[in-house]
Amino acid sequence: MSQHVKIADKFTLSKRVVVHTGSCLDLLETIPDGSIQLIVTSPPYNIGKEYEKKVNLKQYLDQQAEVIGACARALSDRGSICWQVGNYVDYGEIVPLDTVLYPIFHDLGLRMRNRIIWHFEHGLNCSRRFSGRYETIIWFTKTDDYVFNLDPVRFPQKYPGKKHFKGPKAGQYSCNPLGKNPGDLWVIPNVKSNHVEKTIHPCQFPVELIERLVLSMTNENDWVLDPFLGTGTAIVAALRHKRRGAGAEILQKYVKIASDRIMQEDKGTLKTRPMNKPVYDPHEAGNSLTIAPWATTRDEEQMMLLERRARYAAR
Repeated sequence: MSQHVKIADKFTLSKRVVVHTGSCLDLLETIPDGSIQLIVTSPPYNIGKEYEKKVNLKQYLDQQAEVIGACARALSDRGSICWQVGNYVDYGEIVPLDTVLYPIFHDLGLRMRNRIIWHFEHGLNCSRRFSGRYETIIWFTKTDDYVFNLDPVRFPQKYPGKKHFKGPKAGQYSCNPLGKNPGDLWVIPNVKSNHVEKTIHPCQFPVELIERLVLSMTNENDWVLDPFLGTGTAIVAALRHKRRGAGAEILQKYVKIASDRIMQEDKGTLKTRPMNKPVYDPHEAGNSLTIAPWATTRDEEQMMLLERRARYAAR
């Protein structure tokens, strides 16, 4: 990545970073057909946040269809669109947004490759239904000839010493030495109050979530676009891996935060959670808050014994 990146407000293919203040549709109008390799975003969920006006579900889907159509036009033939969504909630009834958005992508001729489950452990606690602890990333491509680089996002093998038991490869190691496919269930902490990346934005991407998509679905110097930019995480992830980044944001205070984070990333001073860092385990860390103040000594001994057995069985 070149140092001292300049943030442009208008899109041209010669730029490295574009942050447009205003509507994503205005930005998309300036982007040439087929020029974006990865479009990744988390659109408003139509739940009345400060950056959206809550409307009925049909109006919301019509708005999304207009943006998705413009994105499909700008997408490269070898490109990918990743739409990260949760639930629309209407008087206690939930509507999984990926299910109602899927027909929009399908009708544009886009092809779904994965429905990735992003699991996290913190969020609102519900009293009349189970608390939501996952959202989805629906991944579509324009053609069957799409970019997918698995090696940069592989996980360490669980049993690297495992060998083929029989057949012509008997005795040979059976796993890929570069690691295993991470699968479609991703356990990545969401950005809450004690997260190193936390800003004032209420719904912020963790950088490592987008890094995995950037590394697997783009090559160096490709364009990454986030039509609902927020705090600039998609551009941060793009720059970190020598890609170009663009996005639009309607609220000036988030444009300022995004620009500041992009400049910090360029200087190497932005604090983020490292990719593939193990999720914090308060028991392993010896956190005293894991001991219930109302528990008896016998209760504590029983719980510790059960936890040890569970960990042993998992090994």
